[in-house]
Amino acid sequence: MKLIRYLWALSAALLLAVTLVHAEPRHGIAMHGEPALPPDFKNFPYANPDAPQGGILRQAITGSFDSVNPFVVKGQKATGVNVYVYESLMTRNWAEPFALYCHICETIDVSGDRQTFTFKLRPEAKFSDGKPVTSADVAFTVNLLREKALPRYRNTPSAVESVETPDPLTVIFKQTGGNRELPLLVGFLPILPKHYWEGRDFEATTFDPIVGSGPYTIGTIKPGETIVYKRNRDWWANGRPESRGFWNFDEVRFEYYRDANATFEAFKGGLADARIESDPVKWSSGYDFPAVKEGKVILETVTAKSPASASGLIFNTRRDIFKDKRVREALVQAFDFEWANANLFANAFRRTHGYFSGSELSSKGIPASDAELAILGGAAATLHPAILDGTYALPVTDGSGQDRKVMRKAVQLLAAAGYKQSDGRMVDSAGTPLSFTLAILTREQEKIALHYQRALQLMGIDMQLRLLDSPQFTRITSEFDFDIVPFSVFNSLSPGNEQRNLWHSATRDVPGSRNLAGVADPTIDAAIDALLKANT
Repeated sequence: MKLIRYLWALSAALLLAVTLVHAEPRHGIAMHGEPALPPDFKNFPYANPDAPQGGILRQAITGSFDSVNPFVVKGQKATGVNVYVYESLMTRNWAEPFALYCHICETIDVSGDRQTFTFKLRPEAKFSDGKPVTSADVAFTVNLLREKALPRYRNTPSAVESVETPDPLTVIFKQTGGNRELPLLVGFLPILPKHYWEGRDFEATTFDPIVGSGPYTIGTIKPGETIVYKRNRDWWANGRPESRGFWNFDEVRFEYYRDANATFEAFKGGLADARIESDPVKWSSGYDFPAVKEGKVILETVTAKSPASASGLIFNTRRDIFKDKRVREALVQAFDFEWANANLFANAFRRTHGYFSGSELSSKGIPASDAELAILGGAAATLHPAILDGTYALPVTDGSGQDRKVMRKAVQLLAAAGYKQSDGRMVDSAGTPLSFTLAILTREQEKIALHYQRALQLMGIDMQLRLLDSPQFTRITSEFDFDIVPFSVFNSLSPGNEQRNLWHSATRDVPGSRNLAGVADPTIDAAIDALLKANT
């Protein structure tokens, strides 16, 4: 049952659990069914347990940072802290849709209805300063994140009704909301040391080398320039099955560069060891430098098997100008994807269909089921028929950059919303021009923005461009102080609580949430709630 359909349908114009019947301690948990690996597994299937250890991994990053605390709203966060320094009760096997295996915890015990779940901690688990990880640290983490963290870290603790710590190694969680994903989400929370954070301002930016229980500690910090992680040779989890084959470098370095071109040049010049290329033009024509020809740089294409990421421009519906869906639809019509794909991206991209495109969760070609219609209730009548029968698609142009047929439809939609063309400008009934600002972060985004700006100018619409640096962009998106920004959604094959952070009414006005569009709709809320309680 694709409960995502309505969620996507209402937000499309904004942007171009099996019951576990066991009551005994287990080594892992899956969102649906049972974990694939047995209790005595030796390592994850994609890890090389005999990988050599040592050396340095250097990576080039575009942007800057002014804090090493990744959990709070303030500051531009340094890359990697939550990956290398912190760890959670359980760890994920990426060869399964959503399955977790015990790490800091020794076992997890979940009631059949998933309302109560208990973790038993490993007595050998320790923070990098040698102090043990205890149930008090877990309870402290839940309360701290619930009160002071970014929304994506706050949502999970907020769903917990109570935390009990009967002894230093036992933590019992209870909920009443029926969220079947919650035991996994709690198992995936980073565990913070109570003894370190008590007495410190958790919400402040900091360059102190904060303490965690992970495989690395923070070494060198040069604000805005460099952060270095040093492998903790005394890491408590060395040799454990879920750790075997990972965390092999003695040192991991992130060097920051002002723009994407400088970052790429650093890689070409041998100042970085690995790079993920997302620019199709650069991929097709930029990798002919000497190091490639000499075999010093190896190119590899990786096929994604999870839902395709959806990238586009998102409208802030907190702004009055974007509250009318006909205006948003007209602006979607005005974007000529076919021209951009041919002229900017070497025809490397395909248009996504919703937020789960290319996966079994996609609603493309699948009519709404009776169960979906029951969740939608009366709101189903407000949806376009193409949404309900699974045939909805974004507009297709002739690729000219000024397809009159598509632009004519956009003008008609604006006319229905009360706009008209006057002296070459699109104005409302009071004569106020249709004008807004698109804030961008990179020169690559600027190329797309300029193409879009030209198309809108042909219709008399004034769109200003604003190129920001990384801290500025983070601030305006955290505070929802923008008209339009580029936005990407990355979903998994096991959607759940993250959908609240993207689309639920409860996150609309929470600074730092991912609900940039300002979605607040009771039917979307009901769809998300049904998703979180689903048994299959």
